[in-house]
Amino acid sequence: MSKIHAAITAVGGYAPEYILTNKELETMVDTNDEWITTRTGIKERRILKGEGLATSDLAVPAVNELLKKRGIGAEEIDLIIFCTTTPDLPFPATANIFAHKIGAINAWGWDLQAACSGFIFGLTTGAQFIESGKHKKVLVVGADKMSAMIDYTDRATCIIFGDGCGAALIEPNDEGNGVIDSILRSDGAGIPFLHQKAGGSLKPASHATIDAREHYAYQEGQAVFKFAVTNMADVAAEVMERNNLTADDIAWLVPHQANKRIIDATASRTGVTADKVVINIERYGNTTNGTIPLCLWEWEKKFKKGDNIILAAFGGGFTWGSVYLKWAY
Repeated sequence: MSKIHAAITAVGGYAPEYILTNKELETMVDTNDEWITTRTGIKERRILKGEGLATSDLAVPAVNELLKKRGIGAEEIDLIIFCTTTPDLPFPATANIFAHKIGAINAWGWDLQAACSGFIFGLTTGAQFIESGKHKKVLVVGADKMSAMIDYTDRATCIIFGDGCGAALIEPNDEGNGVIDSILRSDGAGIPFLHQKAGGSLKPASHATIDAREHYAYQEGQAVFKFAVTNMADVAAEVMERNNLTADDIAWLVPHQANKRIIDATASRTGVTADKVVINIERYGNTTNGTIPLCLWEWEKKFKKGDNIILAAFGGGFTWGSVYLKWAY
């Protein structure tokens, strides 16, 4: 009996209509298009506008598209792993809220928080449920409304982040395609460099924390850049070496879209040429949990069955990792 792998069988994505350009940011903070583009590779990012809209609302159209492609109903989903840094509420889980919105009445699920590495952590976790034979259809969602926690007077963060969602359905595969291997890491020593200062049990919300603007994302860019360049690139190379893969064996490298220079460093470390690197950072910025699945969604038609694909990410706190998968359709 052949080994069961967890294969991606459908993807969906959604980015809000409103486009926040570098030119518009020039009117908000002391920055300019040339500075942003040179240092990050970002030209624009999408922002979810409208009263009463939250992260789960980004996921609804993305997953509805996915379900339509796959030709199934939401009631067929067994499990939802909702990877997000910006949940709708502290509780209940956004996975729970979202399941109700799409009618996934037979699914259970939870939120997974690993900052920008969340989607690959979620994909690897979901794969275990497929490989065990316990579940047949696991939905992994990567979504963030980063605009809800960004200080648009802080040029260190407001130029980077955007809103968006990507989702992947994983199912059993006995042809050797799917998630083959993964290496995941986390190190809480990175907390001081990228975190939200207040709003949790350590420092609950108060007039003082709000006045001090401590409910926004805080980042020390140089430290984060240094760690990301090294760790994201190294772990991608490590998963390739562990599976005896060379750059020639790789059809696509799908890196987290945080910074173009980090993407380039990862490609260089793995030896993957630029024509094999999936990039959309210039149009969406860093959508945190949404970047990798949004890339899969946009490049879906270019992928071929059996393609060797490397996913790599790095996130705040710090978290990082890489997944090796073979495309299944």
